[in-house]
Amino acid sequence: MRLLGFEITRRKPPVVTKALAQSVQDRGWWSMIYDAWPGGWQANASDAIYSQNTVLAYHAVYACITLIANDIGKLRHKLVEQDPKTRIWSETTNSAFSPVLRRPNNYQNHIQFKEWWITSKLINGNAYALKQRDGRGVVTALYLLDPLRVKPLVTPTAEVYYELKSDNMAGLEAENVVVPASEIIHDRMNCLFHPLLGVGPIFACGAAASQGLRIIEDQNSFFANHAHPGGMLLAPGAISQDTAERLKTYWNENFSGDNAGKIAALGDGLKYEPMRMTAADAQLIDQLKWTAEIVCSAFHVPPFKIGLGIMPTYQNAEVLNQIYYADCLQSLIEQFEACMDEGMGLDTPTAGRQMGVELDLSGLLRMDQATQIKTLTEGVKGGLWTPNEARSQVDAAPLAGGDTVYLQQQYYSLEALAERDANAPFAAPPAVPAPDKSAEPETDDDDEDDVQRYAADLIAYVLQPASATP
Repeated sequence: MRLLGFEITRRKPPVVTKALAQSVQDRGWWSMIYDAWPGGWQANASDAIYSQNTVLAYHAVYACITLIANDIGKLRHKLVEQDPKTRIWSETTNSAFSPVLRRPNNYQNHIQFKEWWITSKLINGNAYALKQRDGRGVVTALYLLDPLRVKPLVTPTAEVYYELKSDNMAGLEAENVVVPASEIIHDRMNCLFHPLLGVGPIFACGAAASQGLRIIEDQNSFFANHAHPGGMLLAPGAISQDTAERLKTYWNENFSGDNAGKIAALGDGLKYEPMRMTAADAQLIDQLKWTAEIVCSAFHVPPFKIGLGIMPTYQNAEVLNQIYYADCLQSLIEQFEACMDEGMGLDTPTAGRQMGVELDLSGLLRMDQATQIKTLTEGVKGGLWTPNEARSQVDAAPLAGGDTVYLQQQYYSLEALAERDANAPFAAPPAVPAPDKSAEPETDDDDEDDVQRYAADLIAYVLQPASATP
């Protein structure tokens, strides 16, 4: 049958392939179930097993995933093209690729698409996008699939296929469809067990998240009991079992639940002794903070980004964002761009044109207005940008004559300076020979005397008093 513009053959993989696929899947599924303590899962202890759905309820896990996904999702797609001469990348448009970047499918815009891509990758360790092609073979839509309904398959000849379960939103009506790897964009986290199956950060922080949830649940139960801990009644002497059961029933009915906090009158030397460790003794707040910090370390998120602790005061906001980008976001962004380039066929030059997908980081690493203006001004003065290029960064309209790089007149090009240095400008000038007086023409001494007398008479005339003037 034909699916999304691609001819699909519904078939079961060979026995050997199925065995290999099962091995891949089994190893990959270890990222889906976690042990709260060693041996708990093997002992079939129900409270020792936790899944993604459980740990996602922990505030630190939810905050890290949504923070990363939202920060990458808000970055604008850019279709860029490389100039074959200068090797410089610049933004462009293309009728074959630009539409799918603006609207990847019929139910997600580009922000929602990137957010769900990163969310799927962080939670499950894998993100799968099914391609839809037109008659030319050009990708016209991308549908993100549920990672739990995708199974990588490997043939004996090392060819990779993907078995897809039904997904109405992606147009998959059949229960099992096998497609080649060329029709799937597979972005995966660090592959700890198999190169086709990524392992998400929850694998490393699931135990800490589970512990944090247990602390919160315990405190919820404690405060639901009006913050009165459980305890025991102590008698000064031996009592029968019947008496103990009667006191226990009486105490539970009258002084627990909604009746907690009521005054009890005890006789015969009975004494109430709380059994619960205090929050201070258990270092409850420190334990809860520690579990959240472990979650942040697994996601490589600075704790202050999710409201844990205070923001460092020794760095400005721009530097802190740069650290967050380098340690947490950069790898995810680069992997997303590489997967999109390969999946859309942009990694191979077409007709001498090399294109690619980039995410505009200006939406993430924005400077404050004063720093931005100073940076743009210095860039224009230094000849890095034209005035109109700098104005576009602050959404100002271009001006006439602003498309030229300006430098001060006293600046010289490196080529001119090199030519000057080649001519030895700082070398000593050659010696000037003394003039040869024998070659000078003879002068008439009488004429020289006449000139001197005329000059003296002219000076005397100018300096004589006004009354002496005829």
